[in-house]
Parts: sequence; C-alpha cells; structure tokens
Amino acid sequence: MVRRSDLPAPMTVAELVQYGPLPGVRLFGEAGRDAEVLDVRIVDRREDLDDLRPHTAVVLTDALARAGWTVEMALRKAWEHAAACVVVPGAAVAAHPPGALADRLGVPLLLIGEDALEGAVRIAAAVSRPDAGRTALLAQAAQRLADAGAHADRVLAALHAVLPATSVALTDPVGGLLTGRRAVLDAADAVRVEVPGPDGRPLAVLVADSRSRTVGWATTVAAVLRLAVAQLTAWSATRRLAEEQLGRSSELLLHRLTGAASSDEEADARTRTEAAALGWALSGPLIAFALRPAAEAGTASEPGPALRALWARHGIGGPLVASEDCWVSWRSAAADKPDAGPEVWLRTAEAQLTSAVSAMAAYLPVAGGVAGPADGPDTLGAALADARAAAAVAAVPGSVVRADRMGPAQLLSALPTDTLRRPAEVVLGPLLHADRDGTLLRTLAVVLDQGAAPSAAAEVLGVHRNTVAARMERVRALGFDPEDPAQRLSLHLACRVLLAES
Repeated sequence: MVRRSDLPAPMTVAELVQYGPLPGVRLFGEAGRDAEVLDVRIVDRREDLDDLRPHTAVVLTDALARAGWTVEMALRKAWEHAAACVVVPGAAVAAHPPGALADRLGVPLLLIGEDALEGAVRIAAAVSRPDAGRTALLAQAAQRLADAGAHADRVLAALHAVLPATSVALTDPVGGLLTGRRAVLDAADAVRVEVPGPDGRPLAVLVADSRSRTVGWATTVAAVLRLAVAQLTAWSATRRLAEEQLGRSSELLLHRLTGAASSDEEADARTRTEAAALGWALSGPLIAFALRPAAEAGTASEPGPALRALWARHGIGGPLVASEDCWVSWRSAAADKPDAGPEVWLRTAEAQLTSAVSAMAAYLPVAGGVAGPADGPDTLGAALADARAAAAVAAVPGSVVRADRMGPAQLLSALPTDTLRRPAEVVLGPLLHADRDGTLLRTLAVVLDQGAAPSAAAEVLGVHRNTVAARMERVRALGFDPEDPAQRLSLHLACRVLLAES
C-alpha cells in the first residue's frame, strides 16, 4: 500500500520520547527507536501477546507487568510480530527493568511515570496527530531557548535537552568549532542553519547530527535550530558591544601606560595596577608586535573582534589593543630564554608571529611587525610605534618585518604606488619601451636592491653573473646607470613602484 504524500509522516518511537507526550519516560533498546508507530494496543492478559500487529505500541497494564517474566515475554512477542515498542509503567519493574533484553532484541522498552491507561491515551493522541507532537516539541524548544537567554553555551545546552540522540555544535563560517560537540564536525549528513551577522553574512553556523534517520526528523531538527538563531544573534550583539567597550577601555589604558609620566604618582600606580590586573606584561625586556589587516581583505570596517578571536586562538600570547591603523601586542622577551639576548629574542618573535599570521590568513589576511626589546612601560610606546611602522611596510599579507631589518625595498613598497605609477613610467620610459618581457626592469631592481653587486643580483635572480652583466650593459645603453648617485634613488623608486603594480 502506497502512503499518500500529503499525509504527515507517522510518529516514531524516537519521537514519542523526544516530543515529550510521556512524562518521565526512560528508553531501553535504542536500536529500534526509528520504528514507526501506527496503532496502540492495551494488553492486560498474557494470551493477548500472541495476537499483536506490526507497528503497534504494546502497553502493558500495571498488574500484568508485575507478573513474573511478563515484560520479557512481551519483548519477545513484540520482536516476533514486528511491534513498534513495549510500554510499561516504571513502578511495575522498578527493581529489575529488562533493559538488556530490549537492547539485545532491538525492541524499544519505554518505562513511563504514569498509569498504563493514561500513557496509552497519550500515545494514541500523538499517533493520530503526529504533527501536533512535533508542534509541541517546537513549543518546548522555544520555551527552553527563551530561558537560556543570549548565551551560546546555554543555547547549545537547551538544544541538546530538547533534541535527544542529537549532537549540536556552533562553528564559525569556515567550520571551526566555537562551542558544542566536536564529533558533529565530521558528520556527512549534518543539518546546518546559518546565524547571520549584522551585515547579512554568516556569523556562525549551527550544525546538528542525529542518530535518528526517521523520515522528516532532519526537517524538525532544522526548525528547532532556527528557533535558536534569534538568541545567538542577540548573544553576538552583546559580545560585539562588550568587545567594543573592552577595546576602547584598553586603548585608553595603553595610552595612559605608555604616555609621558605624569606628576601624579598615585594615578600612575593605578594605571599599572589596572594593566597588571588584565595580565599585561610590564617588566622588561618586552617584545612589541603589530598586526595590520590587508586593505584588500574585504573585512568589515571594524575587524577588531575577529582579530582578537583569531589572536586568542592562533596568537603567541599577550593582549591585542587597537593602536592607530594597527592592532598591537607585547609580551616578556625573557619568559622562555632569559639569557639569550636581543637578537635571539627578536628572531624567535619574528618566527612565532610569522606562524601566527599564516594560521590567521584563511580568516583575515594580515601583515605583521616586530620591534624591541623595550625596558618597560616607559619605552614600550616607542617599541610599539616601531612595530606599527614595520607592519606598514610588510606589504604582502602573511609577511612579517622586523623594525631593525627594514631595507630599501620594504620602505619603498610602503609608498603610494597609484600616485607614483605615472611618474615612474616617465622616468623609465626608454627602458620600458625596449623591455618587452620585463626582464630588464626586474634585473635593474634587483641590482639596486643588492647595492649594484652583480654576483649578489645573479644569485637572487637565479641566473649566471655574466647574464646579469649583459643585461646591465643594455640598461646602461638606454641611459640608466645604477651607480650614478644622481639617478640611483629615482631609478630604485620607479622600479619598485612598477614591480608592485605588476
């Protein structure tokens, strides 16, 4: 017989448990929880167990369930006749419920906290109107989510409470776990519901995976997850407001900490106390870091919350505070290697920051700068300024520059290429006309980078020294001499501007 498509899907044993029509229900034999329930049969005599129909919920009366081995017999008869489940008043088998047999046969055994007749009436009502049970679940979910408030962890707990046998997680838009159960991330058929941010783009994703494969259950799960979106959106707004307030207070505190010493020693002491309470490193030597989001990253106007979250996950410790067009951090240089010295501290910090910005690149491309060491708060401001300058010339997202290692190429790369492109084309006009494949331009730029040393330039270009010499002869024939002090700066700047464009 073919079921009409316009009829609601039949109630399942899992839904009887999940939708809550049976108060205080306990389930054994979960392997059969997806069985459909089409009818209800009240059994008060043992001989009636020989006449069961498939997909029937078999409800034993209290008196019959208390008789020796009756529940075990009912489970076996239900298995033989493909009945949906056996329902028993919990008080009748409180001492020794036959859960092991139910598990072995795969026949669900439901122990209910009320009289058998009352339970049978509830089951019959749910079976006759399965959509009413699903609506009741949504109402229960809405109430629990309202009680949870705008808090991500409590929202996830409420979802787990109303969706038994279902695991739920909250992830970021690219799948990183924020809270919830990690096992969900590997599920092939998980239900996903996006949580939109203020700009309409996904802020987070609710992911749910259920052991139940009942027809229509995924739709019900998605409906419950959608009820949680409003609370999670409110949670996000609350967090964003807190982040904004924290960011502004941190900026002000950093300004007071690194500013000129005031005549009010008590105020200075309060500032240091506030900084120490936040876990800020105050004793030198201190290494300064700066992060600068890439202009082409396409992020929102305020990337601070995202940066702070990424720094907490992938960073190398220390606070992250907005400072001009960058975000700065610092930490004690001597924590790991107290006797290593400035060069080792800076080299280690550069490697660690490079690793951090690489890990952050998939979410928010940034460039980094490293500077220091500073002796303490009095010189930390200068070190942070140096780190910001280094981050500004680290033009390529994912790159890190040390303030004490900024070379000519890096300084030139920080100049506004849009403004300088046309003058650069005028300066190098004859060379550009003769240089069809860009070889001469690249060679001239590298030679200038290497202080007009052909051997060093050849190593960088990966060609023979004689090849570089031949190319430079052509460049000189066009009227450009990299060894002429009057030409060197303009040539170097023009080369870098045009190479940055390409």
